[in-house]
Amino acid sequence: MPKLVNLGNGYVLIGLDRFGQVKDFYYHYPGLENHVGGSFVHKIGVYIEDNFSWIDDGSWKIEIDCQKDTMASNIVSRNDHLGIKLHFTDVVYNEKNIFLREVNIDNLFDRSRKVRIFFNQQFNIGQTHIGETSYLDPRENAIIHYKGRRVFLINAFNENKSFDDYSVGLLGIEGKDGTYKDAEDGKLSKNSIEHGQVDSVISLEVEIGPREKKNIYYWICVAKSIQKVRHLNQLVVRRHPSSIIKTTLDYWRAWVKHQNFSFYGLDQPIIDLFNRSLINIRTHVSYNGAIIASGDSDLFQFGRDTYSYVWPRDAAFVAIALEKAGDFNASRRFFEFCNDVITEEGYFMHKYRPDKSLGSSWHHWVKDGSTQLPIQEDETALVLYALWDHYALSKDLEFIESIYNSLIKKGAEFMISYIDFETGLPCPSYDIWEQDYGISTFTASTVYGALLAASRFAGMLGKTESERRYSEVAEKIRKGILTYLYDEKEGFFYKQILMNGQERNVDRTIDFSSAYAIYKFGVLPTTDPKLIRSMEKTVERLEVKTPIGGVARYEGDAYNFKGGNIPGNPWIITAMWLAQYYISKASKEGDLEEVRRWISWAVRVASPSGVLPEQIDPYTGEHLSAAPLVWSHAEFVTTIISYLEKLEELGICKACYPLK
Repeated sequence: MPKLVNLGNGYVLIGLDRFGQVKDFYYHYPGLENHVGGSFVHKIGVYIEDNFSWIDDGSWKIEIDCQKDTMASNIVSRNDHLGIKLHFTDVVYNEKNIFLREVNIDNLFDRSRKVRIFFNQQFNIGQTHIGETSYLDPRENAIIHYKGRRVFLINAFNENKSFDDYSVGLLGIEGKDGTYKDAEDGKLSKNSIEHGQVDSVISLEVEIGPREKKNIYYWICVAKSIQKVRHLNQLVVRRHPSSIIKTTLDYWRAWVKHQNFSFYGLDQPIIDLFNRSLINIRTHVSYNGAIIASGDSDLFQFGRDTYSYVWPRDAAFVAIALEKAGDFNASRRFFEFCNDVITEEGYFMHKYRPDKSLGSSWHHWVKDGSTQLPIQEDETALVLYALWDHYALSKDLEFIESIYNSLIKKGAEFMISYIDFETGLPCPSYDIWEQDYGISTFTASTVYGALLAASRFAGMLGKTESERRYSEVAEKIRKGILTYLYDEKEGFFYKQILMNGQERNVDRTIDFSSAYAIYKFGVLPTTDPKLIRSMEKTVERLEVKTPIGGVARYEGDAYNFKGGNIPGNPWIITAMWLAQYYISKASKEGDLEEVRRWISWAVRVASPSGVLPEQIDPYTGEHLSAAPLVWSHAEFVTTIISYLEKLEELGICKACYPLK
């Protein structure tokens, strides 16, 4: 189930499901650890006139959206049978680790009524299912869940009156379904402590007149000790939840709009998705610079793992989007993260946990009896390439100098050493899609672009010998790409050269990343006939010709594919790559029509709350795999900014892009 609303502050990341319930609750890093997830969820119930209903029981009409230009939910749940409408505004406080909900209760009937709202908490603290304690703390009149250095405090009030009913108990063990079942008769048993695998419920009663509306407030404080969550709770009570919600909304509105983009000629839905994409990106950026691919934990229920890791590949593309949007603070922290995790040999491993430890992997150290490096070399290259963009926009020379030897030089020296002498191309590594071990057009192009960036850095810092060496190896790679990875007769760039011992086999699969990389990393200009012909063939073969539309990754892509006479599922990133290509080759305003078509396609397939997934079902438009995928949002942001830059270049708009 996609997470339709994502809220965070660099320490906490919360994902709300299609009912507006808390489904993911990460702390102390976005992506690590998830203290809900799996089969657990924070349920919300309503008891009125001897009728009880959970909002996920199918009797509610629910509209999930986000508030415009800020990090907050806008969720409406309506039950006509009960005559109740609930309007939720949810935030994570930008300054402290507090999740707050303002719930506006709307009585749809012409009589006074008593409404009881129930909040159920199902935690899996530390993702271990054992050893948790939940109890009523009479000092704060709050429920506390804790295990070790992870403590959650739950509280709520109505008109300055705290919750008036509660219970804690066992969840899914010893024959107990969960304490949430205790709520369904409208009363709770007031059990005050339990340990093991536990859940809790609190409730508030609201007297509401005919057609009247009233607000209640609910919050969760999280910290590493009971004393600290108590202090956070006291802060909420002292300031009032509404005040904290307002300051959070104001902060994110200021952050989204601080660069004052003009958005010349773009429709409001496009602008809204741009701003929502920035918010979705920022929720997945940790205070220590980790940028995870997605916080959507539901993938774990269908596979072996989640996307809650730092892939240097994804994160480098995200850093480029952040840089272009003017958030140099977040992108700098990512490069500091990279500086800490790069190996002594000068490359990045497959992926990392947000705490900088090594992530899980399926890349072989030994394959068919031969040793190999279990890396995607494009990940090393993309970090250096993105770092040049960071410098070009921020002009932070002091930062570049501080990481030159430990990151830039280390990565560049590895890349010039990891060369196939026969072809002049990089030695084999896993491809961009993490599936095949070979010499791919994409990876070779990224290494070319990265070495040019390293050469510029070296020259800027007066390291002339390194400047020359990096530039010379880059040129050899460029010649190798054009010699060994291009089919002159058919006019397209190969996906890769696959290695079988000493035998080389050309993989002639049309892969969008191949043609994209040739222009993106400067191997050929967009006017070059080789590139034009290759891109035309790529679009012809990979455009998804269904009513949903889009562009597949490569021919025969089987990942989450449901079958049919199409090349594969459409991906957001490939559609945005195509739009970026059209932007780069545009010479007049009319050339941008195709760009606007693909931008509008992305808006059309986004969720109402502005979430972009990894893939789209080519027949139904359903979101597949991770949602949100931060890389998808990054490519949308990059596309819009590239479009604005092109308008300036063509003289159509004098100040479309404020960073230049």
